[in-house]
Amino acid sequence: MSAAQRIAQLRTEIERYSHAYYVLDAPVIPDAEYDKLFRELQELEARHPELLTADSPTQRVGGKVLEGFTPVRHAVPMLSIRTETDTESSGAANFDTRVRNALNATGEIEYLCELKFDGLAINLRYERGVLVQAATRGDGETGEDVTQNIRTIHCIPLHLKQCAANVLEVRGEVYMSRRDFNRYNEKQRELGMPTLVNPRNGAAGSIRQLDPALAAKRPLSFFAYGLGDVQGWQLPATHSGILDALASFGLPVCGERAVVRGAGALAEFHRGIAGKRDALPFDIDGVVYKVNSLELQAELGFVSREPRWAVAHKFPAEEQLTVVRDIEVQVGRTGKLTPVAKLEPVFVGGTTVSNATLHNEGEIRRKDVHIGDTVIVRRAGDVIPEVVGVLAERRPAGAKPFVMPTQCPVCGSHVVREEGEADARCTGGLFCAAQRKQAILHFAGRRAMDIEGLGDKLVDQLVDENIIRSLADLYDQNIVNLQTLAGLARMAEKSAQNIVDALEKSKHTTLNRFLFALGIRHVGETTAKDLARHFGNLDAVMQAGADRLLAVPDVGPVVAQSIVDFFGESHNREVVQQLRILGVRWEEHEGTGTQALPLTGKTFVLTGTLASMSRDEAKSRLEGLGAKVAGSVSKKTDYVVAGEEAGSKLIRAQELNVPVWNEAELILQLRECEKS
Repeated sequence: MSAAQRIAQLRTEIERYSHAYYVLDAPVIPDAEYDKLFRELQELEARHPELLTADSPTQRVGGKVLEGFTPVRHAVPMLSIRTETDTESSGAANFDTRVRNALNATGEIEYLCELKFDGLAINLRYERGVLVQAATRGDGETGEDVTQNIRTIHCIPLHLKQCAANVLEVRGEVYMSRRDFNRYNEKQRELGMPTLVNPRNGAAGSIRQLDPALAAKRPLSFFAYGLGDVQGWQLPATHSGILDALASFGLPVCGERAVVRGAGALAEFHRGIAGKRDALPFDIDGVVYKVNSLELQAELGFVSREPRWAVAHKFPAEEQLTVVRDIEVQVGRTGKLTPVAKLEPVFVGGTTVSNATLHNEGEIRRKDVHIGDTVIVRRAGDVIPEVVGVLAERRPAGAKPFVMPTQCPVCGSHVVREEGEADARCTGGLFCAAQRKQAILHFAGRRAMDIEGLGDKLVDQLVDENIIRSLADLYDQNIVNLQTLAGLARMAEKSAQNIVDALEKSKHTTLNRFLFALGIRHVGETTAKDLARHFGNLDAVMQAGADRLLAVPDVGPVVAQSIVDFFGESHNREVVQQLRILGVRWEEHEGTGTQALPLTGKTFVLTGTLASMSRDEAKSRLEGLGAKVAGSVSKKTDYVVAGEEAGSKLIRAQELNVPVWNEAELILQLRECEKS
């Protein structure tokens, strides 16, 4: 037998044994025999490197350490699905009713029921059956290339069996089983090494390791549940048929699935899975219902970039009892003081919880929470854990009531609570280190000044080491420069240069981004745009009194007073002035406050997909002409712009006789208005 023939034989045998071990959980040979075959293959490939291929079982582990993850543009967006928050059987009925109404169906609809895994969504791209790329979901449009790390997951085939597709993108979830999670943590503790917080974070953190060798040490699994881009393969008629086909290709597909008909069967599946949720070998936070027929899926289409043919039906929030060991106060970006219960660690909602929010002093009084109390803690999905109740009968004799401090625990400034406000706030503003960190992070955010690379860890160092004391210090080259940044922990010279370049690039911005970046309370992106459009220049905004601010669309008394108060503080004005001196700039104009724009007073609603521009671009152009773009259709709506796959908003517009523009009409009207 030639080397090539033996290598091919070994690969086939090892793949079969791996599939039996990792996917079927039914090993057919001892580990020692498997290791012997694996070593033989490694030796043969070492002697004949010309025969080494990317889909060889030996290529699962290792690879060079990555400098960073390469962005991957998804050929087909990885969209999220709607969540049904009604955790009772009526939640299933709600979805079934929406589907039948949308289809004008009188009979029962056939559905596929699956589990909603608590892991990391991944897109696997196979070309002619060979795995060529793996990417995270990212923002749905663009993810990160994590191919090397995905190759370390043994249950993911590097080569599909009997798959004739030119391109087959498989969507699924990488997860860590509870057994593997516990075993890994036990080994880490024995070695005195850090442990993983929970299975989900273990999966996500492993896949986003820059060193594939480290990722390979984490025990991960995968379930396929759908498709992305497909070329050269005739799809089955149903979603269940797709999953059966994926399983036949050698991909792991969860066996806890069922094809059912009608709302009653959906609810029964939900109840059945809930009953054995804790016995499952992995974490889930609900089930997923999908219309089984691909033809009906196409007919239903999408609304707000969510498929109308699928829904995630969550389980009730999980609750556990634990003890409040202490109550500490955290200071947020805007100075809000939030009491946080320091808990005896408890496993709830799929993770170990040791902190839970108490929201504010009033909430503590209403719930009568004392330090030392036994409390009910709830964690629903990714929501911050909270204390929902107290077992007063278990209160110990030494339990202590909580008293809100009168001085900020971070900077010592006076704490006040405005009339009608539930939250106490620190008056330290930009002088408070806690607010300073968050103010800088907000200022650097993608939708604000967009300073790429300026994240939590770097900001922590810059503030904790007293390098930065205000926002303006970011742009002072005597303070933040290549030498300063390169001298920080875990900061190489190349990374430092990237930050310097990002700071320089961010200096040229827009007035609305700058206003939003300042972190003025109650001033979000939309209000910042309205202010910039109305006043046209920053000085006018800073000098405006409440009366003038109230003339801006959608600015009410609370927002107006917040803006007045912000610019009424001398240190805030000083920071703005320093930023301008240091080169932060934007284009200014006379403002629209004294002129009528072509679409002033008109309210638009956008629905469906536009071919020539994004919805954000259409919204921006309409707002630039004075229009208001709302999220829902009402009697006050003047026009609805309907693109492809327009959903319920179009139906609502037709019911209310609201004029509807197609994309061609929108483009024509925009051109006419922009000329005037």
